[in-house]
Amino acid sequence: MTVAAEAWVDDPFAEAVRAGRGPLWLRGEGGQRIPLDVERWCAPAAGADHGLLLRCTLLAAPVVDLGCGPGRLVAALLGLGVPAMGVDVTGAAVDRTRSLGGPALRRSVFDRLPAEGRWGGALLADGNLGIGGDPGLLLGRSAELLAPGGVLLVEVEPGEIDERITVRVEGADGRVGPPFAWARSGAAATARRAGQAGLVETERWSSHGRRFLAFRKVVRPR
Repeated sequence: MTVAAEAWVDDPFAEAVRAGRGPLWLRGEGGQRIPLDVERWCAPAAGADHGLLLRCTLLAAPVVDLGCGPGRLVAALLGLGVPAMGVDVTGAAVDRTRSLGGPALRRSVFDRLPAEGRWGGALLADGNLGIGGDPGLLLGRSAELLAPGGVLLVEVEPGEIDERITVRVEGADGRVGPPFAWARSGAAATARRAGQAGLVETERWSSHGRRFLAFRKVVRPR
């Protein structure tokens, strides 16, 4: 488990997932607080989630949800007949995903995963493009997991932002977890880095105040 992964094991994030509610924030070194929508993550898929789910039904299965959290997207995909698996470093998130009937691994996305290079689709939703604090590295890793022609669906920041920050998870009582690297990236920065990772943008859309991009893994002839 990486240092960044350890930061999510028993901090306020895990407690909020177990309780199914916040409030919860990412607190930056400069004092900024980024709200985390725990209630939405712990509720059934709704709103903009449906656009993600619809696109997943059109992909060659299976689909891996990277940073699956409490598992609402994995559960919804299975309900639609789409084989899916979640991956998350937080034990409470994996437990909750499994309680919904979804397969999930407690593992970093940078660890060895099943079926590498054979996934028909991958998800980076709910701000998970920030995992590891290096979107370029994460997009490259996501591309490695996909089969040729596989599709990566990414949620990006609504605005054109491109920043790497060190944050801690902060709960309602003011208690904070260990520091770890995080990133926030808008559509332009994400598309640029995805191209460097061998991914080709195929679509972008907005729904319910959230913004998404789709990328296809294209294997060019040697």
